[in-house]
Amino acid sequence: MGAHSAPTTSRFRHIAVSGLIVGGASIAGAGVASAQPAINSDSLDDLGDLGAQGIDTASLEGQDIDTGSLDAFTTPETGEGYSNVDGSEFGDIVGSIADQLSQSADAGANNDVGVAALEAAKTKIGAPYVWGGNGPDSFDCSGLTSWAYKQAGVSIPRTAAQQAAAGTPVDLDDLQLGDLVTFYEGATHVGIYAGDGQVLNAPTYGVPVSYAPIDSMPVYNAVRFR
Repeated sequence: MGAHSAPTTSRFRHIAVSGLIVGGASIAGAGVASAQPAINSDSLDDLGDLGAQGIDTASLEGQDIDTGSLDAFTTPETGEGYSNVDGSEFGDIVGSIADQLSQSADAGANNDVGVAALEAAKTKIGAPYVWGGNGPDSFDCSGLTSWAYKQAGVSIPRTAAQQAAAGTPVDLDDLQLGDLVTFYEGATHVGIYAGDGQVLNAPTYGVPVSYAPIDSMPVYNAVRFR
């Protein structure tokens, strides 16, 4: 950047943080070189191996990552920064950013098995409800979910209560496509999370496989199978 105009705050921050991630122990990016004497590889231990966590650092720009006190050590107007940062303090800041990036990646990830199960279930929209129906032409609620997961290559328990107990519990705020949401006391009904606050389910007699709002029934729990 040297002779060019100074970068904006967000652009500078992205370059600085990306330099840390891509460069590992060696700091890359304009405005960081001046701090190198105070920062060594030990101060970056908290960063961890983001690549091993499956985080694509090239796609991080634009994510809502809180760099916290790191902002206080940047001077976008001159392109200089970090010159007074203690190595240990810098490591703590970078570690915090790394944790946020990891959490962001996890939140944005999709459960491939769940997505495949949801896609299978979508092919049965309009199929009739039959108590004890296991498919492929008619279903009850847990018959649909177990059939859909079977198409995705995963065997799950047959009844809604068993599915509620066997899967990994997840918060409703953290639902991913294909997660199972169970309803009513004792988990007597189940549907597949389809996004936008909807589940795809086989509701009851006379009502075919269709979408329903999650909040149209009392939720018992939500679980994930992989």
